[in-house]
Amino acid sequence: MALVALTGGIASGKSTIARFLKERGSVIVDADQIVRDVQQPGSPVLTRIAEEFGADMLGVDGTLDRARLASVVFGNDDAVARLNEIVHPAVRAESARQFEAAFARNPDAVVVYDVPLLAEARIDDPWDLVIVAHAPAAVRRQRLIAQRGMDEAEADARIKSQVSDDARLAVADVVVDTTGTIEATEVQVAQVWDQLVAKH
Repeated sequence: MALVALTGGIASGKSTIARFLKERGSVIVDADQIVRDVQQPGSPVLTRIAEEFGADMLGVDGTLDRARLASVVFGNDDAVARLNEIVHPAVRAESARQFEAAFARNPDAVVVYDVPLLAEARIDDPWDLVIVAHAPAAVRRQRLIAQRGMDEAEADARIKSQVSDDARLAVADVVVDTTGTIEATEVQVAQVWDQLVAKH
């Protein structure tokens, strides 16, 4: 049994690492998916978002207009804090439920919490291991432009909106350097997996 946190900045290769860990048998709990789940139409979280930021945050079908909400909170520390106060408790409760369910199904499971904002949210669960996907900001910037179609200004803004590399690396037990090839990343993941299996 092992509870692992996997984090990394935007375009850091975190999703690739999660895929390699899943292929090796780990259970992936996806924080981004949980955020979407707790914001479904009719949910208490979505109701509170509409109350806090305005009914126009909802589309005609009652779903969250993510682009509109992002335009309101992006770059506004106060708005981000207010949004986090609404969303984070629900996400933590649901993630804990999924951890417990995974271990109930298999007490020997390796459960990996794929969580982009670990350093930002200061999530202090009793992780057995914290893995940080890392590539220099310049590399991640180029990936955002080449792979996600962002312009330079948008890529820079997205990277600057997150915590610094130093802050993220400070929470790491293991750093997986994704600067090189996919194969080089997989070799590092295999080594981490072997250590996890040996310890647990």
